[in-house]
Amino acid sequence: MRGSRSVGVAGWSSKHVAGWLRDQGFREYVDLLCSTHRLDGVSLLCLTESDLRAPPLEIKVLGDIKRLMLAVRRLQRQYHSVTQTSGSELVPAPATFSERPLSYYDGSEERGSGDPQHCNGTVTTVTEEQIYSNGKKKQFSGRLDPEYWKTALSALYAVLVCGVTSFVMVLVHERVPDMRTYPPLPDIFLDSVPRIPWAFAMAEACAVVLGSILMLVLLMHKHRSILFRRLCSLTGTVFLLRCVTMFVTSLSVPGHHLQCSGKVYGDMWDKTRRALEIWSGLGMTLTGVKTCGDYMFSGHTVVLTMLNFFVTEYTPRNWNFIHTMSWVLNLFGIFFILAAHEHYSIDVFIAFYISTRLFLYYHTLANTRACQHSRRARVWFPLYSFFESSVTGPVPNEYCWPFPKPSVMKRFLG
Repeated sequence: MRGSRSVGVAGWSSKHVAGWLRDQGFREYVDLLCSTHRLDGVSLLCLTESDLRAPPLEIKVLGDIKRLMLAVRRLQRQYHSVTQTSGSELVPAPATFSERPLSYYDGSEERGSGDPQHCNGTVTTVTEEQIYSNGKKKQFSGRLDPEYWKTALSALYAVLVCGVTSFVMVLVHERVPDMRTYPPLPDIFLDSVPRIPWAFAMAEACAVVLGSILMLVLLMHKHRSILFRRLCSLTGTVFLLRCVTMFVTSLSVPGHHLQCSGKVYGDMWDKTRRALEIWSGLGMTLTGVKTCGDYMFSGHTVVLTMLNFFVTEYTPRNWNFIHTMSWVLNLFGIFFILAAHEHYSIDVFIAFYISTRLFLYYHTLANTRACQHSRRARVWFPLYSFFESSVTGPVPNEYCWPFPKPSVMKRFLG
């Protein structure tokens, strides 16, 4: 199409086509089609199967030829239907492909908004919209596949990280500084607030309540598999980072009430048995677990903050009572940790900061798909690139009854 304005795909540059090819799973042909032969939007719409087979392209893999042509034909049908029905020109594609999520250009098959959405483990259709220059909207749809095998891998990852964390906690207990030589460090909060003996149990009680709320949200959420996968991957990653920070530097105990002494375990079997006790008790004093030396940074604060953010993120915005209660439990739990003098203030601050930043960073990438196929995201956040490869945008907060209805109820309800 001539002129400065173009109709949708016709306005794509080679860079847009390269992004579309990556999104469709044809990354190996980006250099051939876009760099060598400078394929743009107009030439993509004119592409035929014979072009792929004949020189100068000569793609040798028959399956790739067929799949690529199916994707091109969907794009061609979408283009022709828009030009025939819109009655006006579309806003041209942005100057750089990263300025708009790939889901706007993915050429997926169009489906009506009335498609049925199943709940228990089936693929769910999610509708997206593209706005034209005349104010009209055209709907596209992506699919949210629960991918239970990825969820199982994320759960295994979280369990393994918990085991590694428990063993590192045993090692740092062995290296805890002698209280007679290294007294507690100066701390503005701990020096100003007297210790409350029962406060740490209250902090763990806040975590238990928050965890119960999140379990109910996960149980009733239609996309519970994706949510649980994100919870495991994020929490596991933060605790893996915690293993590094508490191992490289051993802080002195934050209070004289802590009776800690190093070199309390013997051989490797004793260390492993102690690590299993910590792992089975989830590192909580409510289950009888008592540890020393694992100060930088606070694991209890990480758990409280992650639970709070997942509850507030995956519940409707008008659930004000739940959101307020979640934040109150989070903040009171942090206060109780400090009031019990179980951690330094810097331990809690760093834990809160790292947990919130990682949560927001992960969800910003997942909701916009801005860097899903970038090399930087794969290097610095490989779990995100793997677990979110099939998620096409924000996960809607939709709820349903998770269990199959009894046959008697089905007959009663018709």
